[in-house]
Amino acid sequence: MKNKEIARVFKLLAQLMELHNENPFKIKSYANAAFKIDKLDKTLSELNAEDIEKIDGIGKSIVAKIVELLSNGTIHDLNLLLEKTPEGVIEMLAIKGIGPKKVRTIWKELEVETIGELLYACNENRLISLNGFGEKTQAEAKKSIEFKISNKGKFHYAVAEEIALRLIDFVKQKLIKVSPFEMVKPLISLTGEIRRKCEIVERIDLLVASSETIDLTAFENKTNIPLNIISCDEKDFYLKLFETTGNKEHIEKLQITDYRLQINSEEEIYAANGLQFIVPELREGLNEIELARKNQLPKLVEMVDLKGILHIHTKYSDGINSLEEMTICAKELGCEYIGISDHSQTAVYAGGLKSEQIKSQHQEIDKLNAQLFPFKIFKGIEADILNDGSLDYDDEILKSFDFVIASVHSNLKMNKEKANERLLKAIENRHTTILGHPTGRLILSREGYPIDHKIIIDACAEHSVSIELNANPFRLDMDWRWINYAIEKGVKISINPDAHSKNGYADMYYGLCVARKGGLTKEMCFNAFSKEEMENYLNKRKRI
Repeated sequence: MKNKEIARVFKLLAQLMELHNENPFKIKSYANAAFKIDKLDKTLSELNAEDIEKIDGIGKSIVAKIVELLSNGTIHDLNLLLEKTPEGVIEMLAIKGIGPKKVRTIWKELEVETIGELLYACNENRLISLNGFGEKTQAEAKKSIEFKISNKGKFHYAVAEEIALRLIDFVKQKLIKVSPFEMVKPLISLTGEIRRKCEIVERIDLLVASSETIDLTAFENKTNIPLNIISCDEKDFYLKLFETTGNKEHIEKLQITDYRLQINSEEEIYAANGLQFIVPELREGLNEIELARKNQLPKLVEMVDLKGILHIHTKYSDGINSLEEMTICAKELGCEYIGISDHSQTAVYAGGLKSEQIKSQHQEIDKLNAQLFPFKIFKGIEADILNDGSLDYDDEILKSFDFVIASVHSNLKMNKEKANERLLKAIENRHTTILGHPTGRLILSREGYPIDHKIIIDACAEHSVSIELNANPFRLDMDWRWINYAIEKGVKISINPDAHSKNGYADMYYGLCVARKGGLTKEMCFNAFSKEEMENYLNKRKRI
């Protein structure tokens, strides 16, 4: 069981206890444990009880619950709460804008027990009559429900990929044939949305060159994402792989008629029709066909091209690991540099840095830079964009940083005009280096505030501001569909993990996946700069 799964169990336990009006001290304890576990860089399932108890912030009672969960796959107290809570009421706990106490009121006073009933109640203005509710709360709940319903049956790529990789291994073991002379391994590949690395997938498609029926009964699939096994003859494998990978628009635009009887690779199909090979990520039916006909497809950025990692949080704000730990880990991963960017002072909820803390952090960075040369730590900050578009430090403090990521973290409920106005002012600030997660979206959870992407990208071009592609698989913001326009305008994209622990560095992979979907090249990737190039660029900006 992964830490995130354990954290979700403790979060649900805390929510259900609050829903049923149980001990507030225990509720707070379980909620804090969920937050702590989610951020841990140690895998709890690999530790014994004594080692878990040594972790700061996890007491004996929580350890006992963790051990029970890891041993039995569940917690007895949670099961008791689940038994007396309707399934639809549990679903309501995920609705933005209404916490467990409000869900309890809706359940007990309106006798509403499903999401559908709640939406109907909102449409009939029944929530505004309840104590503690109002028109605004009702409107927010209605919007959240509609968003949730529209996304039902959809899954994050990161969740689906983990299941898909296990599925490949499971099916391989089912089909491998061993004879006295050789081991015969079947041709097998992911296909469809998951092979194109779409940020949201509705199912996992697996192509197998076999006529055998594959029994998936024993395969563990806790998310219940649909699994689709496509069978074909071995001689048809690559043709079928080609036909099932690209989306409908891609296949229709190709208009391929020249199929040879024996095809040994997808490359052969494209070449036989006068086309440059199109990697799966690009097969979205946009402009990839036209570029392939002209032999003008870009050479997409690869992981080896990324020389450094920016947007990193440490214990100075809300990170789990120390500055030194985050640095050493990045160096061991082969980075030439990192950019520390803890939260700024307005983000009190995240331990945002005051001026004295900034001085202390910069002194520690100077010391580590001297010790670890030629590795480089750049001094940065994730500065909050305030409601009027200004950043939350004065010029004197802002100029002490090598780079500034400007991000919106508060007052997210903006119309397009307000959002544009706010972001444009931040982009115009001469200290802003990177615009962080530009829409504030959380995939399948929060839509994000509306912005005019062209206006924002044009402004970034004018003021030499890069745009972040936040690599957290639940953000992936900016949307990859706007990368091509940014490239046209000369705006570099910075693939940033927004790492709050050493484990967070792994999210660079998800950012790279969608960056490639958008056609990002090494040349237009901000953190593909070498250490020397990054130093020169940032120094030049500070002199302007």
